[in-house]
Amino acid sequence: MEKTIKYSRQREAILKNLMSRGDHPTADALYQSLRREFPCISLGTIYRNLSLLSEMGSIRKVHCDDGTERYDHDTSDHCHFVCRSCGRVMDLPMEPELDLNRMAEQAGLGEVDCHSLIFYGYCNDCRKAGRQNTDSN
Repeated sequence: MEKTIKYSRQREAILKNLMSRGDHPTADALYQSLRREFPCISLGTIYRNLSLLSEMGSIRKVHCDDGTERYDHDTSDHCHFVCRSCGRVMDLPMEPELDLNRMAEQAGLGEVDCHSLIFYGYCNDCRKAGRQNTDSN
């Protein structure tokens, strides 16, 4: 039996805010943005609603290797690029030439319904500004 989720103005505002952005914000960035409209909203409320929206499949969490979680309104299978210098997360436009879900299923471990692929490096802005770390791979 599917659980019915009660409507919440705050949850709707979180989703609308996320969908209107061109970035992949952290919960704190969403909190800072929404405090103007909802002065009494707490960071805990933001986290709880982001978790619920993610569980419902309305948004996607992007787990970065520095331990932060970013949020993406685009739930389709797609890749991300994370800049190791500025931390920006960007959608990586790639042709779906490889059916990664099918390839993973062929390994025989189970049925795949989605995947997440994250590339790490230095964005063009940081490279131009000389902010890439030349000591790492």
